[in-house]
Amino acid sequence: MKILLVEDVRVERLKLKRWLEALRCEVIEASNGVEGLDLYHAHRPELVITDIIMPEKDGVQMMIAIRRKYPGVKVFAISGAGARKPGEYLHFAKGVALRTFTKPIDKGELLDAVLELFPEANPNLSP
Repeated sequence: MKILLVEDVRVERLKLKRWLEALRCEVIEASNGVEGLDLYHAHRPELVITDIIMPEKDGVQMMIAIRRKYPGVKVFAISGAGARKPGEYLHFAKGVALRTFTKPIDKGELLDAVLELFPEANPNLSP
């Protein structure tokens, strides 16, 4: 299974990538919404996990652009929101994203959400 992970903070992106790869997922990384949109079109992953607040194109703009062309795409949105409350930004993602997560992200909660959608990614199942 392919996941597009769009996160502008490199340390956060690498941590999330490591978690997702433990589920035997191929993770494609992007550092902003423009790059994420290009990579989505090039690789057509089954799931997009995106931060909301990013430079160049934010996560909501990117999600809307992807969903416009590919309405069935599955999306999770994440936000730490800096000085604001994460919910202030994540409410924009409701209706587009299947799930929303506030930073710091709980590893078990994220991985459980991925496994709900894609049980075949469970590393405890034989390939």
